[in-house]
Amino acid sequence: MAWVYLFFAGLCEWGWPVGLKLGLTDSGLHWGWILFAALCMIASGVLLMVAQKNIPIGTAYAVWTGIGAVGTFVLGILIFDEPATLARAFFVGLIVVGILGLKLASD
Repeated sequence: MAWVYLFFAGLCEWGWPVGLKLGLTDSGLHWGWILFAALCMIASGVLLMVAQKNIPIGTAYAVWTGIGAVGTFVLGILIFDEPATLARAFFVGLIVVGILGLKLASD
């Protein structure tokens, strides 16, 4: 169950950078998005805390940040029209390999 909590903690990591990016625009602050970002931060932290009861801290932290980084990378391409180059995809793929490796090495 700890890995499920960690997975959802990683998903919540996607929300706060997106919320912060949408929360500050040239027209000013958008408090709804900033609140969304804050709630995602809290949920992510709480789920990580619970997951660390059964998963070593180094593994949990690396997987948590990896899921957040990969998801935010994909959202950046899909939502914010960021570049989807082969080089960027390759290096994000290395993060995915690292996440899977940590999961397999932890069992």
